[in-house]
Amino acid sequence: MPKRQEQEPLAITSHEPQSVMTQPDTRPILQEELAAEVKGIYGGLVMAEAKCIEVDNKQATLAALGAPLTLNNEQWQALIALHRTLLHEHHDFFLAGRHPSASAALRWLASKYEMPARMWQHGIHSFLELLRHRLPASLDHMLAFIHLAYSMMALLYETVPAFEDTWTEYLGDLGRYRLAIEDDDIRDREIWTLVTRHWYSKASDKAPTIGRLYHHLAILGRPNALQQLFYYSKSLCVATPFTSARESILTLFKPVLDADSAQSQQGIPPLDMAFVKAHGLLFTNKILDGFEGLYHEFIELLDNHISRVAQKFMEQGYHIAIANSVAMLEFGSNDNPLMTSIKPSLEYPSDFDDLPLSNHSFQAAQKMANATLETVLHRLGDLNVLPCVHVSLAFMYCMSCDDRIKNLIQVGFPWELLTDFLNGLLDIYDTSYVIIERDTFPHLEGAKARPFPEDFAMRGLLWAEKYFPCEWFSRDIDNDDKAANLDSMTVQRKERILWLAIRIAERYPHLQYEPASYNPF
Repeated sequence: MPKRQEQEPLAITSHEPQSVMTQPDTRPILQEELAAEVKGIYGGLVMAEAKCIEVDNKQATLAALGAPLTLNNEQWQALIALHRTLLHEHHDFFLAGRHPSASAALRWLASKYEMPARMWQHGIHSFLELLRHRLPASLDHMLAFIHLAYSMMALLYETVPAFEDTWTEYLGDLGRYRLAIEDDDIRDREIWTLVTRHWYSKASDKAPTIGRLYHHLAILGRPNALQQLFYYSKSLCVATPFTSARESILTLFKPVLDADSAQSQQGIPPLDMAFVKAHGLLFTNKILDGFEGLYHEFIELLDNHISRVAQKFMEQGYHIAIANSVAMLEFGSNDNPLMTSIKPSLEYPSDFDDLPLSNHSFQAAQKMANATLETVLHRLGDLNVLPCVHVSLAFMYCMSCDDRIKNLIQVGFPWELLTDFLNGLLDIYDTSYVIIERDTFPHLEGAKARPFPEDFAMRGLLWAEKYFPCEWFSRDIDNDDKAANLDSMTVQRKERILWLAIRIAERYPHLQYEPASYNPF
């Protein structure tokens, strides 16, 4: 297909003195004319699309048959030019639909005909897969095409905001393709990891219940095994779980569970190793294959680890607490007794009350979650453990809304330690008790209202759906700032923990709140 011809800009010169020139009169384009133009663009687009589908399918068939590479440099360039033409046709189509004169029907055409998905599938993805299967011979061409596609997608992100969420995820996908072929330059790999993580994080902010995005972030988490476990777990415990993550998560678990894979375990801190291994046994339902030993190893390492990493544990703590909560839900399994409370499509089985007694994975996960919280609660006065405590109590609060579930999750819970911890917080709490005693979610008002880093981590989880106010995440905060723990959050986090504790005390006799006493809890 011939390349589009670009006209050179007219160069107007004059030796006469310059004077103010009036803008020539322009006739606004009529809707009928715009409709005819869009129809013409769409006709060319369909022709280019059909040709791309034809050549991509032909090459894919040859690749599947194991046929040797037969394309020379000129042929690769021709294929790139063909797909570039299709991308340009799509760009023109989207811009025409955004014209000020476009009718509502014309603006709706891009959605009606699923143009963003068609552009990605036939203009980009199929050709990228073709290039990938022809590596390493196609490397230079693949790099060139990724650059071309990324530039076009970035342009659409800026100029066609109606599909901003779609462009955001596609930009992340292109970054992931770029990462997959970057082996030599460590610096380039780091840059593309940051770029790809930026787009997927931005996409997950717009669609926090889509597990696919957390799965992609899990892959980008390497070599941070703890962060990977957090994202994989979250991808399975949202309203739209990414079921393929059940296979992908094994790429994290299998190497660390393999006794002969010492090389894969290098660089992973001992605490992370014990924690990930234990969760690997929980996920694969192999509790008898050493879970008790790993559980004790993790708990024994935890206290010293918190002291050593100090403020870093603020993030690690809520990653651990969330992973533990998902493990108690058996990674979103429909057979888990707690899932009946948070997944409306599930019904309580007739033998519901007996399920926890026969469910060894649930019992082991609950034991690990309680022991983790118990260790953390021993650290009175340590502000670095507050995010972990916050998430643990948020899970307890949300799950205890259901009377049948409430009795299950209290088994083995460290009530006495929690009481001591809460009274310790109140000793240094100098704000009015009205804030923690009122029913409404405690937060600052106006511009000062800002979610905690662990709030963003909990956002989208099935069990946390009713925890936050409706507009809690409406404020636009840069991705890099979401993980920042501001000094002002310390008091607010204490208030949140105390507020949760009072709500929990209303549901459990093990925790009592008496505001008039010396130790209210």
